[in-house]
Amino acid sequence: MAEWLGRALQKLLHRFESGQDLQNLTLHPSPKERDFFENMTLKIIKWLGFSACVLLIIACLLPWTYHADIDKTFTGVFSEKNAYGKPGKYLIFFAVTSTILILLQKVWAKRVHLFFAGLTVGYAIKTYVMFTSCYNAYCPDKKIGIYLMMICCIVIFIASVFPDLKLNAASPNPSERGAS
Repeated sequence: MAEWLGRALQKLLHRFESGQDLQNLTLHPSPKERDFFENMTLKIIKWLGFSACVLLIIACLLPWTYHADIDKTFTGVFSEKNAYGKPGKYLIFFAVTSTILILLQKVWAKRVHLFFAGLTVGYAIKTYVMFTSCYNAYCPDKKIGIYLMMICCIVIFIASVFPDLKLNAASPNPSERGAS
């Protein structure tokens, strides 16, 4: 039995090519494969950004913090005596605007979306710090909504940095249009 296994292993070794032949193999994907993966990645990021916008709207309605001293749970649209304002309204506005800009296939829309996404992340950081900061030696309990809000805003920003947009190579250069 051992003799038979030894011969079988030797036959398998002979099937492999030598190391010199392996240099001819390319480890890089072909241009078609590379374009396919780049396009699919951009489309996935686009729909991930769209989903993050929808999830941001939902996150504004979820509990953000629990304040045991007053026995209240704050959300993005409710805080006791409007102490923290209603940042959820602004985040919902940013999410709806980002949703529209993600779906538009215009260059100006992608540039405006990058601006709005930057504003959204900045406002989300300010809101996170404001809602989770300690006061009077008391720190509120953070809930799932505040974390979800931050994650969604970051995903929206990433989606704005990598837009899914096809540019025409045949379109004339803007500087050449004025010369003719």
